[in-house]
Amino acid sequence: MHKQMPREFYILLEELQAIDFALVELTLYLDTHPHDLQAIEQFNKLAQQRRQIAKQYESQFGPLLQYGHSFSRYPWDWDDTPWPWQV
Repeated sequence: MHKQMPREFYILLEELQAIDFALVELTLYLDTHPHDLQAIEQFNKLAQQRRQIAKQYESQFGPLLQYGHSFSRYPWDWDDTPWPWQV
């Protein structure tokens, strides 16, 4: 049984998932259209938004990624659940 998280947890996680989806789609598009400046600018803007939202999420709810891609608070909080993929 997972503990109920605050509403903000789900809002931020959904925003991250939407941005991640758009970034994957833009990556696939840019693989075949590498000179599309507008798509590159959109990709970079979304990457920056993702970084900001991920920072906000991690400051409130803990790390999103492991292996040095996210910092841990004290005490070690990687084992706190639910993990993003469990909700």
